[in-house]
Amino acid sequence: MAERAEPKEVESQRVVTVTNGSYGLAFIGALIYFLQQATSFGDGVLGVCKAILWPAFLIYRLLEFLGM
Repeated sequence: MAERAEPKEVESQRVVTVTNGSYGLAFIGALIYFLQQATSFGDGVLGVCKAILWPAFLIYRLLEFLGM
């Protein structure tokens, strides 16, 4: 018969999750902003790249600021 494992005490941790929905909204907003500012095709391509990465940098800086 297998022995039952005793529950271990675990330190509580705050976990912050960013759902795909909120990332998607941030991406769409950034994409619209950067594409409106574009004056050439190259600026548009750069705007798409920025829109993909911008929300990730924002969340990273926010978590760093909050000390998490």
